[in-house]
Amino acid sequence: MTLTIKPLIWAGFLLLCTNFVPVQAQPASAPNVVPVDAGHYRGTWLEVGRRPMWLTDGCVAGYTTYRKGSGPREVLIEDGCHEGTPTGKLKTVEGTGQLVDAGAANAKLKVRYPFFITFDYWVLYKSPDKSWFISADPQMKNLWIYARTAPSAQKRAVMVRTAKALGYDVRLLEFPALR
Repeated sequence: MTLTIKPLIWAGFLLLCTNFVPVQAQPASAPNVVPVDAGHYRGTWLEVGRRPMWLTDGCVAGYTTYRKGSGPREVLIEDGCHEGTPTGKLKTVEGTGQLVDAGAANAKLKVRYPFFITFDYWVLYKSPDKSWFISADPQMKNLWIYARTAPSAQKRAVMVRTAKALGYDVRLLEFPALR
């Protein structure tokens, strides 16, 4: 007997399997978050550093633009990057985020992207002048460094030292070209 599976159902099954992430226990000590004001989730941030992942292979000059959503805790997100060079083809993806931490911290954002992809972004550090910040997932597997403008080499070194002080293995970071 031959089992025939419709291609669309098969594709859906494969998509679910490749995006399945087993439930992981929260680390013994989840990273601390820092409160951010509503202005944090407005405008564009440049991606200075990140942990490599298949979603960003070949991406440089990355950015995230935040806009206010329809609800009080909703944030609309556009993530973008250029293929290969800062002037390469622009790739973008849109997501919808929800601020999930109670109270006024506004530091834990859960973003849903197309194809059932979800990321948790926790703000772990915000510079005193609010010009750059560090976020990570709760397990500290992925980490991102963002700034409003391209930093100098000296300022980037401060950002990396701060990520290391937060407990992240900075040897895992990559620093794609900025625009």
